Amino acid sequence: MPDTIDIQLKKGVLGLCVLALLARRDSYAYEIASRLSDAIGMGEGTIYPLMRRMQTDGLVETYLVESSSGPSRKYYRLTAAGRRALDGQTGEWRAFARAVEALIAGDDNESVIVAEAPAETPALLDQSARTESTAQADRGEDK
Repeated sequence: MPDTIDIQLKKGVLGLCVLALLARRDSYAYEIASRLSDAIGMGEGTIYPLMRRMQTDGLVETYLVESSSGPSRKYYRLTAAGRRALDGQTGEWRAFARAVEALIAGDDNESVIVAEAPAETPALLDQSARTESTAQADRGEDK
């Protein structure tokens, strides 16, 4: 069960992590996958469907860059909508993380912190569900 929770937590924040990486600099999917693998242990196969969905949703756009060592690389960059999504999801993540930390620490003031979190976290939960459903569709699985 801990493995299931672990992977679901990672999938839930994967989009936020990609947005954060692209806010720093444009990048291609393999580089994003490598950085996420190093940072949070997410595999490369999870990134490509997410990148397609983010492009469809208008959060990122692509452009090609010639490569001297092979074919052109497709680079991703944030759109204005992607930057707004990053700002919103960052606030949601911080509120959610504070609430979880308060619960773990047994903070007596946790009711105040937890009371703030549910109203701010639906986008993260929705993103997690979309990421899982996209992955299932890519694998040809039914819900």
